[in-house]
Amino acid sequence: MKPLVIVKTGSTIPAVAQRRGDFEHWITAGMDIASSRIRVVDVAHGQSLPKVTAVGGAVITGSSAMVTDREPWSVRTAAWLAHAVAAEVPVLGICYGHQLLADALGGTVARNPRGREIGTVEVALTTAAREDALLGEFPGRLWVQTSHLESVAELPPTALHLASSRLDPNHAFRIGPSAWGIQFHPEFDADIMRGYLDARREEVLAEGLDADALERDVEEGTDGVAVLRRFAEIAAA
Repeated sequence: MKPLVIVKTGSTIPAVAQRRGDFEHWITAGMDIASSRIRVVDVAHGQSLPKVTAVGGAVITGSSAMVTDREPWSVRTAAWLAHAVAAEVPVLGICYGHQLLADALGGTVARNPRGREIGTVEVALTTAAREDALLGEFPGRLWVQTSHLESVAELPPTALHLASSRLDPNHAFRIGPSAWGIQFHPEFDADIMRGYLDARREEVLAEGLDADALERDVEEGTDGVAVLRRFAEIAAA
């Protein structure tokens, strides 16, 4: 069986990493598949991606970097993603990965004019999502964790719009039969989310947000893990 590649575009907050590990650990655990099936490629530190024909699926992680900075490693990864989508390799872009996938396929990424989105949020699924292989099993809404400043301002021309939140109208989309971008972090649990809120507290307050309320409103949920497990099933099919 071809490996499922986790394309690592950055690392989590150091204080969280010390306690809980990093993105690739949470994604692997959430998908509930053997670590022997996973290959982690740290593109942000110069590691090279395999040929798309050698990959059974790919998950692109979040990052503290910005897609709009167009770092050389990010531009290379975007080109690889375009090839992967053309080859119908199952792809799941998370947060930065969601934005990078959109950018790679003709969408537009920009700083979200509605401001930072952080904490546990409600994501509403579109009518089109009812028939979607990844999100169709959910009853119209998800409760998930999110943390981002940039967002997908315009979807790629061929994208199918799948979800929105109060602060982000383009919260999820699909390109072709098996490539998805999701702005939320399905691998985050409530403890990780609170770690982000603690680390971002000064910025959150400076932006006029209620840091205490955001922390109180963090909820544990199962929707994120269910999304990861469904993607693992799709990639294994």
